[in-house]
Amino acid sequence: MTGSGRNTMTVFVTLLLGLPCVIAGVAQQWPRWAWAVLAAVLLTGAVVVNRSMSKDDGGFPAHLALEPDLPLPPVPRQEVRINGVALPSAVADYDFLFSATVRWNLLESADGPALGNPSGLAVDTVLQRARNITARQPPSRSALVQHQLDGALATMLADPGGRLRAMALEVSLCLSGPDLERLTKLSTVRKEQDVWEHERNHERNKRDYLGGDVLKDTGSAVVWWLARNEDRIEETVDRIGVLARLTAAANNDEVAPEFQHLVPSPSLPPEPDLGAQAPVGPEASADRGEEAPGTGRRLDDVIAWFGFGPDDPDLALFGTRLLQVAEAHSKTEAAGEIKARFDGPGPERPAERPPTEE
Repeated sequence: MTGSGRNTMTVFVTLLLGLPCVIAGVAQQWPRWAWAVLAAVLLTGAVVVNRSMSKDDGGFPAHLALEPDLPLPPVPRQEVRINGVALPSAVADYDFLFSATVRWNLLESADGPALGNPSGLAVDTVLQRARNITARQPPSRSALVQHQLDGALATMLADPGGRLRAMALEVSLCLSGPDLERLTKLSTVRKEQDVWEHERNHERNKRDYLGGDVLKDTGSAVVWWLARNEDRIEETVDRIGVLARLTAAANNDEVAPEFQHLVPSPSLPPEPDLGAQAPVGPEASADRGEEAPGTGRRLDDVIAWFGFGPDDPDLALFGTRLLQVAEAHSKTEAAGEIKARFDGPGPERPAERPPTEE
């Protein structure tokens, strides 16, 4: 017991013994000399009690004495840094590059031989935990996987053998430069392919709609035109002949008999001007560019009905679309004439006359 504790106990014992005597003296009205004797007795008893407690302190074991708590010594930090370790991803041949600070502490275990390389076992434990996560993730999500590893490896967990506990700090996960460039190119090509596929499907649907529905027959073409021009009934009636010719050309067929009277007969070529000097013989036929009535004349009427001129820049595109409609319905003859009309060679230049001798 310390000195302050001893003194407190002495005062307590003195008051405990003196209080009954004081009460008895007040009740019996002791004389003054009796009070002096009582004070001397109490003082002597206090000294005796204090000395007796001092002797007991000498025999108290030192290791059981009360002492202030001492600060615990700091635990030595056991850690190692690893950089650029390849971990597999969900895509073959695209590995993550893993870097982290591995921290561990040994566990008390009496089984097995002493651990000679605890850092190697700690690194292997952390890499196995990281591998279980990265092997299920796509390589294009390296930033997201890094945050997942930060949370999964932030806890001290024991290795399968129970020899130590390990965790990882300052986790970094990335892809190599060439792999990242390849993934970017593949992503760009895949997006462009999706756009192209949608455009092709849209064009195919439009051809099927025009060839299989709108231009299936003359009646369908008339209904389609009237649906788009509800307030132009008289004009629709005037265009039935043109729609009949367009339907026949799209289906590589002749105009239906019931619409023949609506199709104007081909006009005759204009008479040549006899006043002007014109070449005769084969050269005259080449210069006139005469064309027999038939599918070519009907095709020219359709082009004129759509409002295309000979020098219109969209005429070639219109011919390509019309050819696609004919091919979609297996109208090979009409397709051949349309192709010859738009892709064939132009009219031949007249041959030059040999100079005449004067």
